[in-house]
Amino acid sequence: MYAFVTTLLFVTSIQSGALTFNAPPEWKTRPAASTMRVAEFVPPRAPGDMEDADVIVYFFGAMPGSVQANIDRWIGQFQPDPSAPAKPAPETTTVNGLKVTMVAVQGTYIAEVRPGSSERYNKPNFRMRAAVIETPKGPYFIKLTGPIASVRQASGAFDQFLKTLKFQ
Repeated sequence: MYAFVTTLLFVTSIQSGALTFNAPPEWKTRPAASTMRVAEFVPPRAPGDMEDADVIVYFFGAMPGSVQANIDRWIGQFQPDPSAPAKPAPETTTVNGLKVTMVAVQGTYIAEVRPGSSERYNKPNFRMRAAVIETPKGPYFIKLTGPIASVRQASGAFDQFLKTLKFQ
């Protein structure tokens, strides 16, 4: 028993600190599909949309590329609408002392179905709002992705969700 407690304290001290947040009550939670996913939520679907949007919070540990490299990768997961700007511009803000860099992109979603897969989605009329949250433990990534109408409908709640981010 004593050795177990010592081990538990050792692990806790190494992994101290985490991103905390308050999800809107209308978002349904679902089990994380992998260990890299901290949390998954499903916002209410907009009328007429055939599938749900989702909000996923990721944490990989050490930074997998720069903030800009991740923003560029997310932009590259879409074939843009002809009416969209050539390249969406990221915005940076501070939330509770944390640097948050966000981007919004829409068009046809063509991301890999699984990391490293040659199979790709082909989902026209999709939108993504994504953010990199820089913490002392490493960056967290939050993505709201889905049909344009559902993402737009969830955008206000997503903004409020981002305002609740804290590193504790």
